[in-house]
Amino acid sequence: MKKKSFILNAVFILTLLLCQTALAADYQRITSKELKSMQKDGSASIIVDVREPELYSKGHIPGAINIPYDTAKDRILKELSPKDRIVFVCHGGPMGDELAEILAKKGYTTVYNLKGGMWAWDGPLTVR
Repeated sequence: MKKKSFILNAVFILTLLLCQTALAADYQRITSKELKSMQKDGSASIIVDVREPELYSKGHIPGAINIPYDTAKDRILKELSPKDRIVFVCHGGPMGDELAEILAKKGYTTVYNLKGGMWAWDGPLTVR
């Protein structure tokens, strides 16, 4: 009976720890419409376009900075602050999800990824 109770308690504690980790590593996927609303609400956001520099220069979301995916894993923790509201943008979404998850796991609390990436963006573009 004690062994069964010990196992149940261990499973319960392990479940709590896993849930806590999952909750701590959270970010949100947002739509193009939601990103445009965020841009209008007046609070600062850092939009990080992780596409190649050539694609970024052909057209990107106004105000976005370019941190190409190939170097992003090494750079984002050094260059982006946990205090910032960060929005990742890539081609179609998956690379932004991966980078957003990295920041969320490190305790960044306001991290987003543009669902569908630039393929879904229907707002204005800046060409550089």
